Amino acid sequence: MKDQIIETWYINNRVNLMLLDAIEDEGFECSLSKRGGRNVALQFAHIHYVRLYRLENYARDLAKGQTRIDKNKKVTRALLHKRLNESADAMAEFIQRGIDEGGKIKGFKRGVIPMLGYLINHEAHHSGSILLTLKTCGHPVPKKVRDGIWAWNQIQ
Repeated sequence: MKDQIIETWYINNRVNLMLLDAIEDEGFECSLSKRGGRNVALQFAHIHYVRLYRLENYARDLAKGQTRIDKNKKVTRALLHKRLNESADAMAEFIQRGIDEGGKIKGFKRGVIPMLGYLINHEAHHSGSILLTLKTCGHPVPKKVRDGIWAWNQIQ
């Protein structure tokens, strides 16, 4: 069961990376915000930020090796790949620890499985927002990718 839980987390990360890889370069600057809100690249960066925030609150030692993305500099696909993979690995360790502690996470009363659900739900929310932004701005991702993010049984 432990391996399935960790694999669930990693499939989620691979889905994020599949979407990231499918975006045209012009799409990274797209935003639906009229007030200077996050563009597509910064939505991916936000996913990374939230992972780090959870680590800082619940597993400070795992947060120490992580690097924040400077939103005031150009956020590239390569940088997002690197940081998302790094934070995915740290989160996998965090989840692993929670499992090893009988499902408990110090400071989060609901436990490791609800935390995993929260993390995946948060990231799926932003994936949906990214897809809508890209479609609305004229940079939709290919249908193969739109369908592929739901094909968890085939994602390698």
